[in-house]
Amino acid sequence: MAEPRVDALVARLEKGRSKTQETLAGLTPEQWQTILYADPPWTVRNLLAHFVSSEERLLELARDVAAGGAGAPEGFDFDAFNAEETARLAGQPAEVLLAGLDAARGRTLNWVRTLSEGQLDLLGRHPALGQVTLETMITAIYGHQLLHMRDLARIL
Repeated sequence: MAEPRVDALVARLEKGRSKTQETLAGLTPEQWQTILYADPPWTVRNLLAHFVSSEERLLELARDVAAGGAGAPEGFDFDAFNAEETARLAGQPAEVLLAGLDAARGRTLNWVRTLSEGQLDLLGRHPALGQVTLETMITAIYGHQLLHMRDLARIL
């Protein structure tokens, strides 16, 4: 049975995966060290680490919502989460992080393909957006990466 909304989400996530991998795989060692954000200072490599950890965490939250859970806890501090994750992944080479991001997006895609249209209407808490539908949470995974990739395109 066709699931048009699920198929649309999958298409967006696949498009984002392809564009992100293509752009990041072509960076030089110097470009990985380019400062993308000033406060706190984040390099392009830090952004890649952020992509990996946020993809993993947002998938966990979306799965929780699909299973009837609440999603992110009230008052989730995504700034603290980002700082912890940046430190945790600091020693990982860009190549390892790129492979990790691709694998994480693969897990997201595989899971999204299992959803029914009805599940997309379940409500849960997104760490930045608050109470939203599961469909919006999944769209935000794509949109979050797109937002940062636009910033990256401006500085490269």
